[in-house]
Amino acid sequence: MAAVLASPPGDACCNPTKFEHSGVPQGSTITVANLQSYISGSKNNNDKVILFFPDVYGPFYVNNQLIADYFASNGFLVVALDYFEGNPIHVASQKPGFDRGDWLSSSLARAKTTAPKWTDAVIKEFGNAKTQYCTVGYCFGAPFVLDVCATDIVKAGAIAHPAFLDEDHFRKVTKPLFLSCAEVDHTFPAKSRHTAEEILTDLKAKYYFQLFSGVAHGFALRGNMENENERWAKEQSAKGIVSWWNRFVSID
Repeated sequence: MAAVLASPPGDACCNPTKFEHSGVPQGSTITVANLQSYISGSKNNNDKVILFFPDVYGPFYVNNQLIADYFASNGFLVVALDYFEGNPIHVASQKPGFDRGDWLSSSLARAKTTAPKWTDAVIKEFGNAKTQYCTVGYCFGAPFVLDVCATDIVKAGAIAHPAFLDEDHFRKVTKPLFLSCAEVDHTFPAKSRHTAEEILTDLKAKYYFQLFSGVAHGFALRGNMENENERWAKEQSAKGIVSWWNRFVSID
């Protein structure tokens, strides 16, 4: 069995008191493969499509919607999957008898089944002969990014403060991978980050590590926007991801 590099989401990711960002989402809700999804950007502008795999708060949490909108404002059509099927962490945790471990394991098992079907459906519904795909995943969404980065579906992928990854996820990568990482991350600690780097180096893969000091797991989605360092790191993470995608989708 492959060694674990990124563990299941912990308190830093699942704490509902983390910062909720302010803004008005610009996207809408659609159904893809019988799953609710958040879409942002013009459906008529589908030459560059992003497969967005959200964290445990799901695609309808405002922070996820706002970051999807940011990507869309840079010329991408963004489609984000609700693999929690209306039961993300901040909803599920309010129910009697909630057990985080059980919720995570059952959600992951279900997502492993639905995510590939959803991906195929997005391609069928929004793709054309010119469409190029990229992908991004935060925390819970990271393994789904690495799964598609082991195929020819996407041009490039990006993950931020990942969870649920083992060494084999990295060994199977064939597409350019961007990693946005926190200095303090008990889910993906420095030792695991260095191991991932060694694997990608041995593969001669195209990769880029972005490491921010003074921030913790979750910074790229749920940092404190009143803290200058956290705000800057969140913004630079998003800008870096856009730049990474543009580097590869511009190549015919």
